[in-house]
Amino acid sequence: MNRTELTRIIKCALKEDVGHGDITTNLIVPDFQKGTAEIYVKEDGVIAGLNVAKEVFKILNEKIVFRKFVKDGDKVFKGTKIAEVKGSLRVLLTGERTSLNFLQRMSGIATLTAKFMAQLEGTNTKILDTRKTVPCLRMLDKYSVKIGGGTNHRFGLYDMVLIKDNHIKAAGSITNAVQLIRKKLKKKIKIEVETTNLDEVKEALSNKVDIIMLDNMPVDMMKEAVKLINGKAKSEASGNVSLENVRKIALTGVDYISVGALTHSVKALDISMKIKNC
Repeated sequence: MNRTELTRIIKCALKEDVGHGDITTNLIVPDFQKGTAEIYVKEDGVIAGLNVAKEVFKILNEKIVFRKFVKDGDKVFKGTKIAEVKGSLRVLLTGERTSLNFLQRMSGIATLTAKFMAQLEGTNTKILDTRKTVPCLRMLDKYSVKIGGGTNHRFGLYDMVLIKDNHIKAAGSITNAVQLIRKKLKKKIKIEVETTNLDEVKEALSNKVDIIMLDNMPVDMMKEAVKLINGKAKSEASGNVSLENVRKIALTGVDYISVGALTHSVKALDISMKIKNC
């Protein structure tokens, strides 16, 4: 992760939560009081975001000691102590919620991604994320997908061409859209085209695009599409993917399956911080 961007994100989060000061903590806890807190998981999962959680406390007070007992990507079980934080008790209490918010969301994304990856065991299909992320947290969301074993799709609108249905409608056809892109594009960038039926797949193939998205296709049609593509482009399945159907989709032979739910509908992993002594 980009350190400068991470610092900006955390400072923004702290400004939102702490504002001009933690009223409750500052009125109860003397500024000289020290303490130790333990961070532990309350359910099984995959950890992601420990360095982000650490950085929250470090930005509040660089003298805070953050000790990790696991690392990002580790599978942990309910009750596992994953970290310990020592230093100013005020800082521990003030940074608790922001630190856990990052850690819980990121671990939730990694955990869900790992569950999808487990369903694909024995296949060559990769799980992709999407742009359906929390605004301004995309770097953290996509990092968490990678920690869970997934693969990052394009980061934004600027690093890859993805011609979707509304682009095709605006251009008049897949062919027109691809030709416009190639005529105006100044550098080599991968081109992906969204298709919804076999005729559109054939049209995309005739334009020699790099990736063909099979959007909301029934599994039987998807199988036919993969046969048509036959390695002449990469294939990506998309739309209404769940843990229940992802393996069936992978067995069609697609190269990628994109799953928006990894980041737009994730359940945070249950993680708690408790003061051990003070």
